[in-house]
Amino acid sequence: MKTENPEPNEKSLNFIEQIIEEDLQSGKHTRIHTRFPPEPNGYLHIGHAKSICLNFGLALKYGGLTNLRFDDTNPVAEDVEYVDSIREDVKWLGFDWEDREYYASDYFDTLYEYAIKLIKKGKAYVCELSPEEISSNRGTPTRPGIESPFRNRSVEENLKLFEDMKKGLFQKGERVLRAKIDMASPNMHMRDPIIYRIIHTHHHRTGDKWCIYPSYDFAHGQCDSLENITHSICTLEFEVHRPLYEWFIKELEIFPSRQIEFARLNLTYTVMSKRKLLQLVEEKYVSGWDDPRMPTISGFRRRGYTAASIRNFAERIGVAKRDNVIDVALLEFSLRDDLNKIAPRAMAVINPVKLIITNYPADKTEIFEAKINPEDENSGKRHIPFTNTLYIERDDFMENPPDKFFRLSVGKEVRLKYAYIIKCESIVKDASGEITEIHCTYDPDTKSGSENMSRKVKGTIHWVSVKDAAEIEVRLFDRLFITESPDDVEEGKTFKDYLNSNALNVLKGYVEPFAKNVNILDKFQFERLGYFCVDKDSTKEKIVFNRTVTLKDTWAKVNKNA
Repeated sequence: MKTENPEPNEKSLNFIEQIIEEDLQSGKHTRIHTRFPPEPNGYLHIGHAKSICLNFGLALKYGGLTNLRFDDTNPVAEDVEYVDSIREDVKWLGFDWEDREYYASDYFDTLYEYAIKLIKKGKAYVCELSPEEISSNRGTPTRPGIESPFRNRSVEENLKLFEDMKKGLFQKGERVLRAKIDMASPNMHMRDPIIYRIIHTHHHRTGDKWCIYPSYDFAHGQCDSLENITHSICTLEFEVHRPLYEWFIKELEIFPSRQIEFARLNLTYTVMSKRKLLQLVEEKYVSGWDDPRMPTISGFRRRGYTAASIRNFAERIGVAKRDNVIDVALLEFSLRDDLNKIAPRAMAVINPVKLIITNYPADKTEIFEAKINPEDENSGKRHIPFTNTLYIERDDFMENPPDKFFRLSVGKEVRLKYAYIIKCESIVKDASGEITEIHCTYDPDTKSGSENMSRKVKGTIHWVSVKDAAEIEVRLFDRLFITESPDDVEEGKTFKDYLNSNALNVLKGYVEPFAKNVNILDKFQFERLGYFCVDKDSTKEKIVFNRTVTLKDTWAKVNKNA
């Protein structure tokens, strides 16, 4: 698949919009009705976000409606926790399904009657083959399948056996209900697919009422039809399922919802398989579904992504008919573009070394002013205390600097942002040779913003006052995988072999007083460092900041094989 970095074309319609407009203009539909049908078997990821934005966005554009429908047909993997997380994610992205929250389980009685109808029409039968035998007899794309020896049972016998399945008289795998279509069809999904199977498991909504459950392929289209969904928008892997979707509609003579497929979102440095994401959670490679390294919507939210940035990203990448891979840098660009407009600025030091201004009075404090957000004229100003003892970034000082190092070194000058020009006079080291203090002098005639600023220097560094700063924990997150395509593994390896061992580094830092009084998920731009978000682990005693994204995309400079 080709990696792409598309730009939006506001004037042209995507192919789904073209279909919708044709349907409205022809009178086939007077309004559109879409749905978002997640399975409650895990947390939603960024690929689902694209689908959410598409389904709800189309309805909003054309004055239609969107349902939220949980495809809860497999009680083995489902949990109320997942239902709650899905609701939260859709709401957070900015969409509202109003009172149209549905479940496939709402229609279990109707789906059962639909199955009875197919049996009576001679279009379904109870099969006793084992799952392995059914799979083996299905054949291959180039070899026809073998008909089940139970395929030609009478309607009466099938009705009786299906009723016995419902009553719980058989164990899992002993019986299934299959549609009778064509075992020689070139489409494998049309070779007598299973439409009901036995699962003796408590269901989170229907309890123990049912021990037989419809397959996804059987429930999907019928639920769409029951809700009068006009355009059933699916990802591209369901294209081969569409003939079966339409076969059920035709045989059951129900509302003809139309299935339309689009290319799913594939993102570099990311896996989108719920099975793989669940594996990362269960095997403790991450702290949970909302770990900020995870590509889940809850993980992005906790890391500091905004709903607007994800919606804008979905708009940018558009809707395609063929699979492609989107560079994660485009998602990060959308985030920076949004945060730059809304994030308050603050100075923070996350790898501190102490700097003492020897000719500045020890008992003096000056207050400097800076804009809260230069992109927002109405954001106001923040007040930054300045004293003779500061923290600066250790990386902003070098004892033996190379050429074109414009930050601080012995005998060199830099400007302290919003304050004065300083000159390094000497350094203090501990027994191990690590620098513990940098001693400087300041030039009082170089106060930022003053009319009598006498000169300029090339380097500017940030700082915080030791006396006034708040201590913080800083979690530096990086991409979870070191390779663009963690799904494409070498022989003998798994996707987990490509996990980035440096995807999380925890540091102790300091932040200016402006960023002391914060709430969970508050976002800041730490000047020169990147965008940061207050983590849910924060307490009154300890503020935890997650690095959301750097100010620029520096990943290309990293040795990806390290």
